[in-house]
Amino acid sequence: MERTIYKRAVIDEIVRYLHTDDIIVLHGARQVGKTSIMIYLQRQLIAQDEQTIYLDLEDSRLTAILDRGVEEFLRYLQEEGADLVERSQQGRKLFVLVDEIQYLSNPSSFMKLIADHHTNIKLIVSGSSSFEMKSKFRDSLVGRTVDFVMYPLSFREMLHFRGIPFVPSPSYTDKKMLELQALYVEYALYGGYPKIVLTPDASMKERYLQQIIDTYVRKDIRDLADIRDVSKFNRLLEILAAQSGNLLNIAELSNTCDLSRPTIERYLFLLEQTFIVKIVRPYSRNLRAELFKTPKVFLCDTGLMQMLWLKRLQREVLGPVFETSVFAELLKLCGADQVAYWRTADKKEVDFIVQRPLAPMALEVKLSFPRAIPPAIKSFLQAGSSDPEAYRVVGLYGTPAGERMIYPWQLEDSDVIQ
Repeated sequence: MERTIYKRAVIDEIVRYLHTDDIIVLHGARQVGKTSIMIYLQRQLIAQDEQTIYLDLEDSRLTAILDRGVEEFLRYLQEEGADLVERSQQGRKLFVLVDEIQYLSNPSSFMKLIADHHTNIKLIVSGSSSFEMKSKFRDSLVGRTVDFVMYPLSFREMLHFRGIPFVPSPSYTDKKMLELQALYVEYALYGGYPKIVLTPDASMKERYLQQIIDTYVRKDIRDLADIRDVSKFNRLLEILAAQSGNLLNIAELSNTCDLSRPTIERYLFLLEQTFIVKIVRPYSRNLRAELFKTPKVFLCDTGLMQMLWLKRLQREVLGPVFETSVFAELLKLCGADQVAYWRTADKKEVDFIVQRPLAPMALEVKLSFPRAIPPAIKSFLQAGSSDPEAYRVVGLYGTPAGERMIYPWQLEDSDVIQ
């Protein structure tokens, strides 16, 4: 029986590059569905009468073939039935999908040779660690690749995977509103990893999340960083999860975990490169000031956040969990580089500033909608925003007091990211 593969939102963007000469590169944490995206693309290409070959480099035999060089790779393709001469004469490409490209000794050289000398082969590759890929990819690939970052599912993708209809609207019936609210609570509590979304039983969700933590999060980082004192690293992970949405105090982390500052910074870098955490910089019109202000740290998935922090999934959404869920939505909608926060010396603070071409958008996150505009947003707008209406309050419970108070599932349809 053929495995069910769901369409991710990013696929429409990827498809635009299928028939260019670019190498398509998919980055993302393990278990977020990169392989499923590769299979989805392969099925689409086969339906268009294109010839495809899929290689999973977790099979060390395939890795060895590619590591022996391009000629060995071409010989393998011919053995698998690829007629490169005929494809070239027809002006068509052979699509080769390579999963976990970082396992190659020198993926950069391999990809460059294919891109430069075998233009009848279209490479679509994936990798689970940006750090590992960046350490092996060289500047010689500049201009030859187009990159896509895969994160856990967005809320709308969760609805799609579950077959739940969703039509964007400025207002909903009470019945639909309660349904969306209950579903978002579930999304915030359990996170967006595809396997978790598709598992109905809460205790099984917990077990699967713990497996992701033990098998992929801790193991991958340990292998990359050659960590000797695992207990201290685990302690750091737990503290970061507990402090998701808080200011990043490296000195405090160093004392609490009994790790040197350079070690903490190295671990944070690796956690970012493996898509477990994201560092959010303060918003400032002055780049120098931005570089010297304290950043915040967020987990990229609320399910992982709670399992690391509280050791189990909760029954009610906590404030930090809701804020982290909104951050995760923004991460998928507009990318980490476009999301900042704002804080003054007298501690006025706006949760998120989405950087847009015309005017930054201020976002304040409240578990329950407030009755009026939060004072911090007024302060931010008075500080020099060119658009006095460029703000939103994102809430989950209660009744929005005005059109600029929205639910998290309305982020994509408002002008927050435009």
